[in-house]
Amino acid sequence: MPSWEPQLAPGRASTLAAVVFAALALAGAAPAAPAAAAVPHRVMPGETLWSIAAANNLTTRSVAAYNGLAQDADVVVGATIDVPTEAEAAAALESAGTAPESGDEGGSGGGAYVVEAGDTLSEIAARAGASADDLAARNGVNADGVLVAGTVLELPGGDDGAASSGDTTDDDGTEGSTSSSSSSSGSSGPAATGEQVSSGDIAAIAEAHGVPGSLAAAIAWQESGFDNGVVSSADARGVMQIMPGTWDFIQDTLAAGPLGATSAQENVHAGVMYLRYLLDQTGGDPSFAAASYYQGLGSVRSGGMLPETRRYVDNVLALRSRFGGP
Repeated sequence: MPSWEPQLAPGRASTLAAVVFAALALAGAAPAAPAAAAVPHRVMPGETLWSIAAANNLTTRSVAAYNGLAQDADVVVGATIDVPTEAEAAAALESAGTAPESGDEGGSGGGAYVVEAGDTLSEIAARAGASADDLAARNGVNADGVLVAGTVLELPGGDDGAASSGDTTDDDGTEGSTSSSSSSSGSSGPAATGEQVSSGDIAAIAEAHGVPGSLAAAIAWQESGFDNGVVSSADARGVMQIMPGTWDFIQDTLAAGPLGATSAQENVHAGVMYLRYLLDQTGGDPSFAAASYYQGLGSVRSGGMLPETRRYVDNVLALRSRFGGP
């Protein structure tokens, strides 16, 4: 079928050509369009500053600095966090007094480093006195992937203490020992107490909410070893390691009544309700739900599972057989 095109009279055509030529000349003289700016991100249930930063190939420190937040600040479900570009992240770190150390061979003193073309994670890690796996876990990047030039990496040895994810992961994929047995004071959410629960208790609560008991027990064991006194360095608390922001979401959206903040059983109830929500959101996929429990639903949806999340999920699925699961 022949295409239809508007026809212009010869005089109109020459006038139009002159206008187009002038417009192109002005465009060439105009300043270049500004580079991409920060993108607003709406906080989803279960997300943390770390998971948001990791999903965007940034460090927790740089996202916190850009948003004027403390690195260990809780993020509230529904709030907006601005995700900066690499250049904006580097500028925010510099303004906060932590200038990126692009090209600095003496990177072992901690701080931040801006990846340059040709850099490899193993080389940067060696200069920083760390292993490539530890540096990858600290920054939420794939240890076997290609580093993107301009990415801001957080180096060990700085004044921020533990890895940016809050919880370390041992070589076997189990949670590391960065947890303590005292809860944070003056914040909302569940309280850590010295109670223990059994796998049978967890399974019974889970099945009452339509969640496979073996899946809930495996996550609880992986998270805390059934100990309600555990508090991670990211301030996740209790048997199910629930962040205060996630606790508020569960209380406001999922729970039928008030939750007892000091009860280990209520901590399990809350974690199981959240797991039920994640299963509903992921089509009943236990792997996807477990990954979302650990990394955050929005982060997994937007960026997929991080390497440490895959190890976490593998462990949870392996643990299910211990608690009567498939």
